[in-house]
Amino acid sequence: MVNSEIRSGPMARALAAPVRTLGKVLPRPLGGPTTAADSHPARTPGSAIVDCGLYIDGARRPGRMDYVAALEATKRNDNAFVWLGMHDATAEEFADVAKTFGLHELAVEDTIVAFARPKLERYADVTFVVIKTARYIRSGELTASSEVVETGDVMLFLGERFAITVRHGDACRLRGVRANLEQRPDLIKQGPWAVFHAVVDQIVDRYVEVVDAIEDDIDELEASVFNSTNVDIPRIYQLKREVVELKRAVLPLARPLESLVSGAVMNVPQEIRRYIRDVADHHSRVVDQIASFDDLLNSILQASLAQAGIQQNNDMRKISAWAAIGIVPTAVAGIYGMNFRYMPELTWRFGYPMVLSVIFIICFSLHRLFKKSGWL
Repeated sequence: MVNSEIRSGPMARALAAPVRTLGKVLPRPLGGPTTAADSHPARTPGSAIVDCGLYIDGARRPGRMDYVAALEATKRNDNAFVWLGMHDATAEEFADVAKTFGLHELAVEDTIVAFARPKLERYADVTFVVIKTARYIRSGELTASSEVVETGDVMLFLGERFAITVRHGDACRLRGVRANLEQRPDLIKQGPWAVFHAVVDQIVDRYVEVVDAIEDDIDELEASVFNSTNVDIPRIYQLKREVVELKRAVLPLARPLESLVSGAVMNVPQEIRRYIRDVADHHSRVVDQIASFDDLLNSILQASLAQAGIQQNNDMRKISAWAAIGIVPTAVAGIYGMNFRYMPELTWRFGYPMVLSVIFIICFSLHRLFKKSGWL
């Protein structure tokens, strides 16, 4: 009731003049006359929207724009697009974005759930790409419970005049990607696919860092297997699980990159396609390294099991050798402990020293024999 009186009463008429004056003083959005979308108030970014920029002719317009106003501005300018960056967007936060940009509901569902495999799909004039991110996080000594690989997701929506990136997790942050790309106006002029190249290039570079770090872990593990008597098989299995997690994130990206390089996706600029080909080469190197990790870890595991078997055999041989040596005094003492009346040397003065000497000679001879054969 009070709000309706303010909107229609004398107070509204009193505020109308200052509002009109401010409207004349404040700058209007770039590119053409004011529209309803231009007068849309700047939205509260909330926790999901990280940044929103309008790019015209390879340069970003100053300030952080509302995505509705930015999208309207792209329609009034040639060679313009908007890049909206989001982080851990919920269904409620992403609903208005999906409506504004006309995103397909299936792609929106994959974006919110964030469990999709890496893929590339076309929905009318919008390309939807899912990429898995990864980073190396181990600190300290590699143990049976070390988590060395953390994965996340980046979803990209690429339209004619917009690029939307939605990041889940902290495995690969994109703020530096935007800053670096803004230093390359020649690439930004190529449109939204320049954003795709910048993002996927950053992610694949992180893949390279992860596999290099895991390679150092495998070298350390291999050295420990052959230099230590204690074989830590759970530690090998843990590293194998981490490699499997990395493989699930990295390998499926090969098909989307191949389709982009081969020209199966028609609206990719030729210049950007060349850059994507370079990214695909780096990705192939990562895939080959991961495959070699699998083989190497399997070999280390087999060597560890063989090492454990050898160690057990050595222990059993030592136990058997000492048991054979110990049976000599046990047998002699057992015989003379039967307390028969007519046993040899019972009444001889030197019988006791002689028996001890015989036991020592036999035990010493057995010890030398086992030592020479490598059992002790």
